[in-house]
Amino acid sequence: MNRARTTRTPRTYDRSRGGVTKGSGAPRRSKGYDRRPAAPQGEFALPVTTTPALPAVEAFADLALPAPLLAALGHEGVTVPFPIQGATLPNSLAGRDVLGRGRTGSGKTLAFGLALLARTAGRRAAPRQPLALVLVPTRELAQQVTDALTPYARSVRLKLATVVGGMSIGRQAGALRAGAEVVVATPGRLKDLIDRGDCRLDDVAITVLDEADQ
Repeated sequence: MNRARTTRTPRTYDRSRGGVTKGSGAPRRSKGYDRRPAAPQGEFALPVTTTPALPAVEAFADLALPAPLLAALGHEGVTVPFPIQGATLPNSLAGRDVLGRGRTGSGKTLAFGLALLARTAGRRAAPRQPLALVLVPTRELAQQVTDALTPYARSVRLKLATVVGGMSIGRQAGALRAGAEVVVATPGRLKDLIDRGDCRLDDVAITVLDEADQ
């Protein structure tokens, strides 16, 4: 099962391909104050939902998506939302934080990707200052996410930059200097570029943690 998570305004979370987070299993205690039950070993504690979810939709046309995105979906042969897309998109498009979990192939990438692109469309990134960030654990997954989102990003004239280790950091820095609205990154290479002054996250309004358990 997979889980994804977003932070700031709005947050989007995607958790992919199963696996759980390993922990010591020993709960930390704050000197007897505010003691809370520990999550089962090897599992995340489920978040507490305080706001009822918006109703799911059965068609992309029922969502507040830009017309070019709807046209791109049709061109790519994506006609009916997967369940995770129909359930999460009304909420993420409204700017709510979302935590989603599903098996590989369940449609998680577009579940967070369409909302990220729709909410970023019409804006332009300054050099070195992306507007949205997708953080992934591996180079392979970064490429998969980039490939999946590229036709939709192109439809709303947003530029993607893939920032991963094992590839030219100079080219990646150049893509950021050219003003990439969306960055798909692994943590280590993103930190390298931040340390070099080639990337700043001050303008990031949407963050996705893909495979958050990793």
